Amino acid sequence: MSETLWVLLAGFAAGGLNALGGGGTFVALPALVAAGVPPVTANASSTVALVPGAVAGAWVYRRELGPVGAVSTRALTGVSALGGGLGAGLLLMLPAASFEAAVPWLLAFATVLLACGRRVIGALSRGPGGPVALGPRAVLAAQFALAVYGGYFGGAVGIMMLALWSVGLGLDAAAGNPMRIAQVAAVYLTASALFLVASDALDTPLVLGALLTGAVAGGFGGAHLARRLPARVLRAVVLTTAVTMTVLYFVRG
Repeated sequence: MSETLWVLLAGFAAGGLNALGGGGTFVALPALVAAGVPPVTANASSTVALVPGAVAGAWVYRRELGPVGAVSTRALTGVSALGGGLGAGLLLMLPAASFEAAVPWLLAFATVLLACGRRVIGALSRGPGGPVALGPRAVLAAQFALAVYGGYFGGAVGIMMLALWSVGLGLDAAAGNPMRIAQVAAVYLTASALFLVASDALDTPLVLGALLTGAVAGGFGGAHLARRLPARVLRAVVLTTAVTMTVLYFVRG
């Protein structure tokens, strides 16, 4: 019961963080591992639990979606869905020990992206060469690679998408945010579908249900809180959580 309550609270925090600006993975994954769930199953469960919030966000922004350069919304979403499924398949097929060894470094990589991603995006897009002007095929290929990463782990994948579109196409980060939310939802949705069928996520229904319930409640509360807090405060909360969880994971390992 104490473990279930811990996972419920972690789900609430993860859903709230995602609503505030991202970073739910940094709470959900370590919490499940601490509750005794194997890392691969924990990663699958956290993805499944965070799907409702991602899909809800995509639905809210559905009228603001538009092409990314010369790539249509449908084409980009299709590539994201395929890549997310492949990434989830790789997570399930590769040795669990490989993922366990990679998790601290994946968390650290995602934390650095969260901390520096926006500055790097701005610096590169304002550089002397300007945007790289990628063609549609290059954009789709890069999006597919990011989607595979998103299905395998997913930390800060949205920031990576914004970086791709900003540097490769000159798309403003604020204008690309609705599409970022939609593409992350597509990645998570197909990955979750595979996780529900082929992973051990459903072997711990109480834990998964607690995480899912907490994430939905946290997302609802976080969305309301996000409207009242300054952007700098929101970002500080997300980064503090990411850094703390990453350090704890290294210490634990």
